[in-house]
Amino acid sequence: MANLKEIRIRIASVQSTQQITKAMNMVSAAKLRKATDAIMQMRPYANKLQEVLQNVSGTLDASTGGAFAAVRPVKKVLIVAVTSNRGLCGGFNANIIRSVNNIIAENYAPQAAAGNVKVMCIGKKAADFFSKNKNLFLSSHSEVFANLSFDSVAPIADHIMDEFATGNYDKVEVVYNRFKNAVVQVVTREQVLPIVQAETTDAKKGMINDYIFEPDKESIVLDLIPKSIKIQLYKATLDSHASEHGARMTAMSKATDNAGELLRSLRIFYNKARQAAITNEILEIVGGANALKG
Repeated sequence: MANLKEIRIRIASVQSTQQITKAMNMVSAAKLRKATDAIMQMRPYANKLQEVLQNVSGTLDASTGGAFAAVRPVKKVLIVAVTSNRGLCGGFNANIIRSVNNIIAENYAPQAAAGNVKVMCIGKKAADFFSKNKNLFLSSHSEVFANLSFDSVAPIADHIMDEFATGNYDKVEVVYNRFKNAVVQVVTREQVLPIVQAETTDAKKGMINDYIFEPDKESIVLDLIPKSIKIQLYKATLDSHASEHGARMTAMSKATDNAGELLRSLRIFYNKARQAAITNEILEIVGGANALKG
């Protein structure tokens, strides 16, 4: 049985760890509210803008502004993986990395074998993983989360649009954690380019044609396309940012609870060891007294 000093040192170590995890839980909870407000305000606007763009762009050709809606044979693929810069948030980052690997293996295996699949990483954790594979890794943009704003994400979207327009990529997808609530984050895969066309079923024809254009459709779409793609990427980073704090808050809460359980076990073990030590001392005293009497 371990001596009492070793158990006391371990109890002190677990208590220190519990204080750290509890503090991190409180910090993440405070940041989560601000991040949640940001994504909840952005999501309706982003979804509606994307819906309008999908409906309108379906009637345009490449010569009148529909270049970003042009569907080409998929030979070169760009996947944008959005993770966090820090760990200690459960399976938050691992889920994205695993999902990206699965997408490549299941959908783009021939392109990957030819070296035509690239991964752009927004977040240090994805960059740390994919940078080990020079055939997949394209670039890292971990600085985005230092001061997350539309202006910090827009240059990345501009670069992606330029690469798609020049034919360097035939398809662009983004993989991120969509914020559902503080406990649940859903790994989401969205196609950024080419723009996904709206369904043209009879039920949706009325919705697609129910627009009045001023000054004209082409001018509006030329302005909407870059804005929509930037908003889509910005929404993904906001979703991931809120999901990160939710995942870290949950992970640190569980870690704090586990530390409490471990402390209870250690204290019981300590008390048993202390009782055993006292019993041994009593037995030694009684044995010594009996020896003196004899």
